[in-house]
Amino acid sequence: MLIVTTENLAGHRVVEVRGQVFGVVVRSRGLAGNILAGLRSLVGGEITEYTLLLEEARRHAIDRMVRNASLMGGNAVVMMRFDSSEMGQTMSEIVAYGTAVVVEKLPA
Repeated sequence: MLIVTTENLAGHRVVEVRGQVFGVVVRSRGLAGNILAGLRSLVGGEITEYTLLLEEARRHAIDRMVRNASLMGGNAVVMMRFDSSEMGQTMSEIVAYGTAVVVEKLPA
């Protein structure tokens, strides 16, 4: 599955648009992670517990988006974006979304 943030894929032609596609993940850091992150925030710097949580959530959101694009018959996703929000004080929602398309490689 090709995934790009652009409208077009170099060397490919969009032959069919299958429609909007997305993958949603809601994650919560456990109590121990929240305590560690809270302590780390007192001294400043990167809070690796949350960085890892969000990286993993983005990967899962992309995987779900790809699965949905495949179910729609697409072989690529164009104009892919991420959106995120907080739900309460302990949960984060990550959405990967774009347009599922069918592309074919252009002759060389």
